[in-house]
Amino acid sequence: MTIDGRLARGERTRTVVLDAAVALATEAGLHGLSLGQLADTLGVSKSGLFAHWRSKEALQLATVDRAVEQWQEWIIEPALHAPRGVRRIRALHEARIDFYAARVLPGGCFFANTEFEFNARPGPVRDRLVDAYGRWTLFLERLVHEAVALGELPADLDVPQLAYEIDALGISAVMRSRMLDPDTAYRQARQGLLNRLRALCPEPTLLTEGLS
Repeated sequence: MTIDGRLARGERTRTVVLDAAVALATEAGLHGLSLGQLADTLGVSKSGLFAHWRSKEALQLATVDRAVEQWQEWIIEPALHAPRGVRRIRALHEARIDFYAARVLPGGCFFANTEFEFNARPGPVRDRLVDAYGRWTLFLERLVHEAVALGELPADLDVPQLAYEIDALGISAVMRSRMLDPDTAYRQARQGLLNRLRALCPEPTLLTEGLS
């Protein structure tokens, strides 16, 4: 029990530290993230963090993995409670916009920021990010394919194109919200997807204004 308790406390501590790393990376960048910088932010010793991550790169990779976990917890899992089809697609987009609107991360979006930061930086961190982006894209496409199979979207739909448009609306929303009026950015992103799905869906009653 004592050992299990230590492990549980260690895992909680690790999660708290990585949550701080994700947040810090949205403001100061992932490339510049270091054990020393994180220790200063948290007010802890660098040696204590070094016990978990032996290098700056190890910390950066763990930070990417934690950002993926946050995305799963805040955006993907809530959306999966919605019925398959266009309602689940919309629920996913709404959860994403809600995540941004709640200002969970001080710099907006970890993935939108790191996509620009690492698009010309080869190496393991970029590879880990590319894998995360790829899995997100495949997930979007899977939800669209499900809607097509249910007859809620046209059989001849260009699935990758719609997945791209959904993601682009999210990226645009978070980027515009940082420089312009956030309420307008979020409202337009929500309405943009709703309009797109309504134009494609043969059963518009599935896409009422409010989410059930």
